[in-house]
Amino acid sequence: MRGQTRHGLRSPGRQQGTRRRALPAAAAVAIGVMTLGAVAPPAASASDSAASAAAAARPDAVQQALNTLVRDDGMPAALASVQGRNGRIRTYTAGVGDLTTGSKVPRDGQVRIGSNTKTFVAVVVLQLVAERRVDLDASVDTYLPGLVRGKGIDGRRITVRQLLQQTSGLPNYSNHLGDDVRYYTPRELLATALQHPAAFAPGTSWKYSNTNYVLAGLIVQKVTGRPLAEEVDRRVVRRAGLRHTSFPAPGDASIREPHPHGYYRESADAPLRDITEIDPSWGWAAGQMVSTGSDLNRFFSALLAGRLLPSAQLAQMRSTVPAEATFGPGARYGLGLVSRPLPCGGLSWGHGGSFPGYETRGGATDDGRATNVAVTMQLTDQAGRRNLERAVDTALCR
Repeated sequence: MRGQTRHGLRSPGRQQGTRRRALPAAAAVAIGVMTLGAVAPPAASASDSAASAAAAARPDAVQQALNTLVRDDGMPAALASVQGRNGRIRTYTAGVGDLTTGSKVPRDGQVRIGSNTKTFVAVVVLQLVAERRVDLDASVDTYLPGLVRGKGIDGRRITVRQLLQQTSGLPNYSNHLGDDVRYYTPRELLATALQHPAAFAPGTSWKYSNTNYVLAGLIVQKVTGRPLAEEVDRRVVRRAGLRHTSFPAPGDASIREPHPHGYYRESADAPLRDITEIDPSWGWAAGQMVSTGSDLNRFFSALLAGRLLPSAQLAQMRSTVPAEATFGPGARYGLGLVSRPLPCGGLSWGHGGSFPGYETRGGATDDGRATNVAVTMQLTDQAGRRNLERAVDTALCR
């Protein structure tokens, strides 16, 4: 599992084979399709009752997409929150929330959101830029003098912008943590990365690395003098009105609010194992947070609407470079923010995340649409990832 665990934070997109380790067992049972939960529609008049009945008889496209993830891709559960242009919110579920008890999937339940955490951290850094406490084009050494040194690695030549945009060339610590399941400090994660050579000279290429965001988190703490979790909560979570989003405290392996259980499979023919409770510290600023689909929609909508950043910093965040190798055709990476072309035209903006037991994809548009879809097992095959992304596109293009 540990190889899979570390790799899950490598990116929320394309993954490759990796070493795994068995986990404490939880019996797997048959999974089935649960029902759609939605806000009540406006009352229909007698004149359109026949049309309403016909529409009700047709399966909802988003529900069908979730059913496919459970039925064809073997996900224990799938859940989605969809926000329309008018602000109306619909929630959907499929599958089983707990394979041991057979309980339903909690509507809009909490999940580990993995690398979506990066966008929260990037917002904090950019708020500090707006306050003139951080300079995007200053070196890492400006804030963390002497800390970043290694083979082909020099913090005097890496900028804050390059950290946020994944163009630093820093090696990815999560590829090298091994199988030791324990609490990690951010400095330990960085030290692991610095044992390995740079992938390229800063600013000459693009490659996804969790190490970039560990350093961004350390810069936040150095500049503010406060723990990263407190700054994320004060500056982003509370400001955006997120009521079900948190940055777990050290040693907290639980998910505190109603949630579907997360699962892991050692091999294609192995039983599913429950890994809901796991120490998330190895993700830290790169992927430690917990949230719900509706909260993520609210966060990304508030961000695009300019409620979390001044216009100048939001424009910097949306300045992108190609990132197709990780995020798929047409995808581009900004400062902790990913743009993807929609099949119905236009772009969605979000990030996505992968963490042991959970995979999330989503996005928001400039006209107020937002969607987040989660499944309760990390995806390791192209078909499953395509189906998850297709579910997001289906919801955003309705």
